[in-house]
Amino acid sequence: FSLHKYGDFFPGTGHIKDTGAKEGTGFSVNAPLTSGMTDEAYERIFKPVMDKIMEVFRPGAIVLQCGADSLTGDRLGCFNLSLKGHAECVRYTKSFNVPTLVLGGGGYTIRNVARCWAYETSVLLDTELPNEIPYNDYFEYYAPDFKLHLTPEQRENMNTQASLESVRVDLLTQLIQLKGAPSVQMSEVPPDFELIKEDANAERERKSTKENR
Repeated sequence: FSLHKYGDFFPGTGHIKDTGAKEGTGFSVNAPLTSGMTDEAYERIFKPVMDKIMEVFRPGAIVLQCGADSLTGDRLGCFNLSLKGHAECVRYTKSFNVPTLVLGGGGYTIRNVARCWAYETSVLLDTELPNEIPYNDYFEYYAPDFKLHLTPEQRENMNTQASLESVRVDLLTQLIQLKGAPSVQMSEVPPDFELIKEDANAERERKSTKENR
């Protein structure tokens, strides 16, 4: 599931009709968006589509890439998210209680990348962080306000309600058409490694006892 700027923007992939190939058709979920995405607009796409993905695909684990180039003020990105809006996706994914590997990603205003990943680590750990950044070796990078949270820019969101609704409906329709979670042939679950080691040690002790008799 990818939410990204699409159009005249590198790498030019991720059209809503790019849904995968061959046996994987339907399992690639692309939400093409345009400049100015706000917290509210982002959430309007992320939450319902993520709900349907969890319902249909039923993953045993999640890999969540938290690219920070969608934050307001990014040197290359075109979105306008606050830290709290960005981290709401992390919090929401965490709420499914599925084992999750959280990764970094893009982000070209370095001080905001640091802000983002520090804050989202706190969300994952259910820990409150103060808005005042403590003094550190890179304190001057966070001038002029030396605050953790970002204020979105005063700019137009080019994603209209109609365009967002169209993306949402198309993606939900795509997911509804899937037959369900992919499966593999059932097989015996391998025993725990520690149990194997204990059995091996016990067997060695038995053999040693016999040899000493």
